[in-house]
Amino acid sequence: MSGGIGSEWWRGCSIYQVYPRSFQDTTGDGLGDLKGITRRLDHIASLGVDAIWLSPFCKSPMADMGYDVSDYRDVDPMFGTLEHFDELVATAHDLGLKIIMDMVISHTSDKHPWFAESRSSRDNDKADWYVWAEAKPDGTAPTNWLSVFGGPSWEWDSTRRQYYLHNFLASQPDLNFHNPAVRAELLEAARFWLERGVDGFRLDTVNYYFHDRFLRDNPPTTHRVSGLAQDTNPYLYQWHLFDKTQPENLGFLEEFRSLLDEYPDRTSVGEVGDEDRSLATVAAYTEGGARLHMCYTFDLLGPEFSPEHIRSRVMAAEHQVAGGWICWAFSNHDVVRHVSRFTRPGQAPADVARFAFSLLIALRGSICLYQGEELGLQEAQLTFEQLRDPYGIRFWPGFKGRDGCRTPMPWEADAVYSGFTYGQPWLPIPDSHRKASADVQEDDDASVLSHYRRALAFRKSQPLLTQGAIRFIESDETLLAFVRETPNDAMLCVFNFGDADLEWGLPEDFAGASLVGPIANGALSEGATVIVPPLGAVFLRVQGEQ
Repeated sequence: MSGGIGSEWWRGCSIYQVYPRSFQDTTGDGLGDLKGITRRLDHIASLGVDAIWLSPFCKSPMADMGYDVSDYRDVDPMFGTLEHFDELVATAHDLGLKIIMDMVISHTSDKHPWFAESRSSRDNDKADWYVWAEAKPDGTAPTNWLSVFGGPSWEWDSTRRQYYLHNFLASQPDLNFHNPAVRAELLEAARFWLERGVDGFRLDTVNYYFHDRFLRDNPPTTHRVSGLAQDTNPYLYQWHLFDKTQPENLGFLEEFRSLLDEYPDRTSVGEVGDEDRSLATVAAYTEGGARLHMCYTFDLLGPEFSPEHIRSRVMAAEHQVAGGWICWAFSNHDVVRHVSRFTRPGQAPADVARFAFSLLIALRGSICLYQGEELGLQEAQLTFEQLRDPYGIRFWPGFKGRDGCRTPMPWEADAVYSGFTYGQPWLPIPDSHRKASADVQEDDDASVLSHYRRALAFRKSQPLLTQGAIRFIESDETLLAFVRETPNDAMLCVFNFGDADLEWGLPEDFAGASLVGPIANGALSEGATVIVPPLGAVFLRVQGEQ
């Protein structure tokens, strides 16, 4: 494996996710834009990441914050223009950063011209571009399938007098991937952006593309699987055998990969939400080099944060995705910020932020960090009246939605709206975020921001962390220990999840090892025992190994 260079630059890379409407506003409308991202590229480059994932910026009515596309080949005016996008790509490339674009192709907006034509009659040119079905004899929906965002995933259309499928909002009708014309058009939309210089795609809800052509009902689950909305969402009451993760998807992913392979050094990362089948799906989607380059799951995006959980999920990935590649993350735009999820009573959130990132950079795979986590931001607490997320509005108060992790980036502590905008921001900026602004942390060597820079530099400087295999070592229940290794080299990584100093005897093959790296904060005793403080991390190598 190669790490960060050549045609496999993506293997072991670090990706920074930008949520455009919350990153930097340059027009005063309170919404971030592409020019704002370009303005702040120096900040991203200073972290030492390899690539930027841009959440959706295509033309959209914004019912789901851009994840409802109405034109795949244009920028929404709230974000700017195609020329602004071209400038962003060119500037990023000059800084050595690659651009990964969010492609949302499982569904469109109901305002897309394709859907307007499709719903107009049953015999137009695009009549079969979406998933239409007859009502049951009693007028009810064709299947029992449920929407992720609540209620049935079928909506009645009075013009066609049929139901259409929507796995998310009713204003997000699902495209019919069984139709080859649909697949061909989506591939051409991707080609449009490849020609403009994007370095890859993050594929939203990549296992939702196809539905069961026989429209069979989903069976009930035998046990509940926790998801984004936990137990507040009846979506989790079904075993989703027929409304997603269909075998036909493998063929389309091969078509998509063939397109990417026409362009040098491009990549793809798929979002897989598949409950208990997620890792098996990742394996199918990434193994063999003919489909996606890598995928991520929600395995580490939940509330669990313990040695056993990390060990079990990473070992499961190593076993099930042996021939593929995974991308790990603790936060993104869909989940509560991990500092809030992981911090226990008595712990300092900044310490948790540093500790969690020290662990993330040591895992085998690529890694993704979400804007603001490099500042140690916690989840913003919003009132119902402040919500903009339709998912949260639907399930309030049992589930408060995703707006708490989407509030604007705080750049300058003393500036109006923390330097994000000179207008009214679309979501409020908590006072605690303002105090953690980038300018406050910039020159503080002990800040979370400084730690992120050191950690990413350390990861890049150690080929073992991007190329090496991973092997776990049995240890205390509050301690996580694993080795990153190649046939000729090895590094021991030790993490103390507990609340007290932990003294741990080194494995025999690491006797006489030395601490390495700028983010280690433990100590060695006579070369045979390591002392790791609470929320401490140490990295060790035997002298003479390179």
